[in-house]
Amino acid sequence: FILCSVPSHHPIHSPLPIIPSTIIQSYTSYFSHSTNTINVNVTTIPRSASTMKFSLLALALAALTSVDSFAPSHINANSHRQPASGAISTSTSLHAIGVLAKKAKEATLRQYISNGIEDSVMAKYNDIKKALEDDAVDLADESAPRQLQDKLTKRRGTITLIAEYRRKMANGNMIAEKVFDPEVLSGEFREFGATGIAVMADERMGGCTNDDLKLFVEEQRRAHMEVPGPVSIINSDMIIDELQIAQSAAYGAVAVVLSYELLGEEETVKFMKAAQAVELESIVSVTSKEDAQKAIDAGARMIMVNNVDDAEERIAVIEGLNIPEGKAVTTIANIASRADQAFQEIEEVWACRDSGFNVAWVNDVLYKGGADAIEHPGAIIKSMAAKSSLKFASPMVKSGRGEGAREYLGDIMM
Repeated sequence: FILCSVPSHHPIHSPLPIIPSTIIQSYTSYFSHSTNTINVNVTTIPRSASTMKFSLLALALAALTSVDSFAPSHINANSHRQPASGAISTSTSLHAIGVLAKKAKEATLRQYISNGIEDSVMAKYNDIKKALEDDAVDLADESAPRQLQDKLTKRRGTITLIAEYRRKMANGNMIAEKVFDPEVLSGEFREFGATGIAVMADERMGGCTNDDLKLFVEEQRRAHMEVPGPVSIINSDMIIDELQIAQSAAYGAVAVVLSYELLGEEETVKFMKAAQAVELESIVSVTSKEDAQKAIDAGARMIMVNNVDDAEERIAVIEGLNIPEGKAVTTIANIASRADQAFQEIEEVWACRDSGFNVAWVNDVLYKGGADAIEHPGAIIKSMAAKSSLKFASPMVKSGRGEGAREYLGDIMM
């Protein structure tokens, strides 16, 4: 764990809040170089999970009183080549878990603005601001873009796959770039049956940037005369401002991911409208049934259940949701990668399919086997999409070694 000290003049000064090192490790460089931060002193100490949860909340509360100093200021539509001192504003409210990540993201946006916003991005940003100011976006509009949702939603008993690309695993380990180059994996994802490709365009969390997003968009564009054809690209960056939505649209993505837990209802609705204003679709990430229902009531048509590792709890989030008459809601299960090589995630995908989920979102599990000839990302995608039964088939090796699904994946490949 990491011990974070708060300035003595701050309203919350004691006890000192504690957060897990896995949450802060990706943001160390930001905190060490910024003058607008809480002072962070790293000390390894043992703490219980309950103490950690309380202390993390304390850290978030401590940061709230000075959050304005981190927020980019407003963009002037006529001076978008100016330094960040005249830049964008975000009214996003901070929540405990996302406070550090949001501050780091705000710093990244300020740096981007100071380097000069591309004309294509600024044009999209102006379209968003005008649409929001004129209240010209109706989330219930049936003519709004639904191409991605239509592709992802098949008949019951089948499941589609969104493959997330990242250069950095959730535990911070880097993926070998020479093996998993975007232009190589983009074609592999398409060939083996991914319906969507998400790019974690955040250098701290996913090891990627918008340049990787552009590479995927371009590779898929070149496949427009091929079979299978181009796969839709999703920006899975942590969205905290309309500018990121403008970037996503300008760079060729078809959808963005919005965290309901991080943004809250008001900001989620605002960003859904911003996305629709530039013909992007929104996937709203939720962690509870309550938030899922609120998101649907607010107009969300694609819901991703995230950060719920227990299979039964994940299924419970989507059971009994009240869907507006005449509307379709696509449900997406985010499948967390296990720490072993047993590929239980494949069975989890099948269980989600049998329980009514439309889509499985997979990331780190795709890279478990590295460049292995059998357990490569494409083979894992194909296995997950297979019409296999939990009763009669299993991706687990029966040898007892627990080393993965080599025999099963080999059969799938044949």
